[in-house]
Amino acid sequence: MRSVYFLLSFVTALFALGVLMVFNTSSAEVIDRSLEISTRHALIKQLIYGSLGGILALLTFRCGYRKVLALSPYLFHGLTALLVLVFVPGIGRLLNGAHRWIFFGPISFQPSEFMKVIAPLYFIHLFLKEEKMTWKRFYLIVARIAPPLFLILIEPDNGTVAIMMVTFMALFFLCRIRWFYWLLPVLLIGGLGVTAALQMPHVKHRIRIYLHPESDLLGKGHQPYQAKIAAGSGELFGRGIGESLQKLNYLPEARSDYIAAIYAEELGFIGILFLVLLYLFIAYSGFHIASKSETQEGFYIAAALTFLISFQAFLNLGVVSGLLPSKGTNLPFFSQGGSSLLANGIGIALIMSVHKAKEIVWRKALTS
Repeated sequence: MRSVYFLLSFVTALFALGVLMVFNTSSAEVIDRSLEISTRHALIKQLIYGSLGGILALLTFRCGYRKVLALSPYLFHGLTALLVLVFVPGIGRLLNGAHRWIFFGPISFQPSEFMKVIAPLYFIHLFLKEEKMTWKRFYLIVARIAPPLFLILIEPDNGTVAIMMVTFMALFFLCRIRWFYWLLPVLLIGGLGVTAALQMPHVKHRIRIYLHPESDLLGKGHQPYQAKIAAGSGELFGRGIGESLQKLNYLPEARSDYIAAIYAEELGFIGILFLVLLYLFIAYSGFHIASKSETQEGFYIAAALTFLISFQAFLNLGVVSGLLPSKGTNLPFFSQGGSSLLANGIGIALIMSVHKAKEIVWRKALTS
């Protein structure tokens, strides 16, 4: 059980650091902008979502990955229906130019965050039912998992679609699906897409901003430029907890997408190194659990979900450091975001349940 304890400890440490940083950045925003809400508003909200995530993760862990895998078709189609509802006036709401949220009174959530976890499970469910994977059967499965990706794409949420597609590519590789079934089409479509995109003025503008954010400081380049200032000014040991200047309304989205920049400013290179190590330990623990799984489905689930969580962390930290263009991706278990926290909690619980199933098998073998 050591892998499970290590995994849980690393996730708990990330969440605890995240709660501290969410309170740190949000309270500064409330004071700086004289907002009429409590300085503890974001902290309490994050703790509530963390508690709900813990309860949901515990239920998922007790249920076990096999039952969740069996239920994946119903969960997949239910979430697809919710992705349609985000476009329905009165239920979904347009925020920042995108239809991503569903509102039920004061409660809101983002269905695409949960689809990132459930869609790979549904693919595994369909894949394991096939005795022999032919190109025709493979594309029939792809056709069945494509609708929610299209719905997320038109929200629009390009970042989530990119994350899901890369996760599926990793899953295709793990499932040993013939590479010419999927890699050649991906390369062909990707090449055509890049060629077409490079002809569009707004894409050229985005590339220019990515390479030179200082060329549009009042527009798209503001966030990445301020994030570089925040991360760079932290130097080796940082300014100290609570001493960030960039969180004082200089860096937008400081408590969500760019929270790692504030963390780097306050705790420096040493702090960021510790944060990266936590994600590396989570990745190692998850892949170790996958490699020791007693079943095929356990291996696929643990490996795919570990990759999903690790890849999101890589993208977020890459954006904050300026190595990658902005994608609006949360930092798992660290930045503010209730839906992301709940969905990733389910993912960790499923990984842990793979190890739990192995322990049960070994106990039965020893007592028989």
